[in-house]
Amino acid sequence: MEPRTSRRVLVAKPRGYCAGVDRAVVAVEKALEQYGAPIYVRKQIVHNTHVVKTLEAKGAIFVEETEEVPEGEIVVFSAHGVSPAVHGEARQRGLRTIDATCPLVTKVHNEAKRFAAQDYDILLIGHEGHEEVEGTSGEAPDHIQLVDGLDAVGKVQVKDPSKLVWLSQTTLSVDETTETVTRLKERFPTLIDPPSDDICYATQNRQVAVKEIAAQAELVIVVGSDNSSNSKRLVEVAKDHGADAAYLVDNASFIRDEWLEGVTTVGLTSGASVPEELVDEVLAHLARHGFGDVEQVESVQESMRFALPHELRKDLRAS
Repeated sequence: MEPRTSRRVLVAKPRGYCAGVDRAVVAVEKALEQYGAPIYVRKQIVHNTHVVKTLEAKGAIFVEETEEVPEGEIVVFSAHGVSPAVHGEARQRGLRTIDATCPLVTKVHNEAKRFAAQDYDILLIGHEGHEEVEGTSGEAPDHIQLVDGLDAVGKVQVKDPSKLVWLSQTTLSVDETTETVTRLKERFPTLIDPPSDDICYATQNRQVAVKEIAAQAELVIVVGSDNSSNSKRLVEVAKDHGADAAYLVDNASFIRDEWLEGVTTVGLTSGASVPEELVDEVLAHLARHGFGDVEQVESVQESMRFALPHELRKDLRAS
């Protein structure tokens, strides 16, 4: 039997909360403090079950659509962004809005509006049904067509190949997106790149970090919820870069003992909407199974911060 001391955990850094998620969660918390409960939130503020339950316990009410919010109440729009139609519905209902859309998602919305105004066809690389994709598509529905993976490349139809640009969902796999763009450019050599990379810094950094630990680990555990795109991409990236197995877990209770059999090195990371306490719980669980040697593996340094939504800042200053 292996000596227990030989079992180690490599913890990826950076991991967990990105600046956009932190801003969105704090926005709901500050709104509850400033205005009192209830505060309504359209969709999950971020894609994490624990975060949503924690905010519900503080008085946040999560709804699917603005029509579920009583007239005149406050509604927070999630970090994933919403379409102009949703903003219009909120105005019609007399709702007070706090827009917690991640500024990096807003950047993609602005790119979509600008290229549509110049009559470009826009190929939006992303996952069908994801809230971010729905919000971006709503900015210019007549100009945007979704490209969901390599299989969709052959189905793309455009008016004028000389006026064609691609944009992307911010939480995709960098490698997979690069491959999709390469395939699109084989079909449309004049396809234009966005002015700056649409995949967000945090998504890219977490993928770089998981590649480094996956190369040294038999098993990688990614903490994140099943509806979190960036968390699911981390599992894929880990499998593609050396890990024998990789699993997505909402929390420590999802870890199965058989995953750890015969494993000497576990890699551990978390998606961009995951609070650090969930990672700590996984580390405690692994320690109880003999994985007491914990090493942080830092690939990239992060220092990005975003200001709170302006609607909230104004009232916080006045109070």
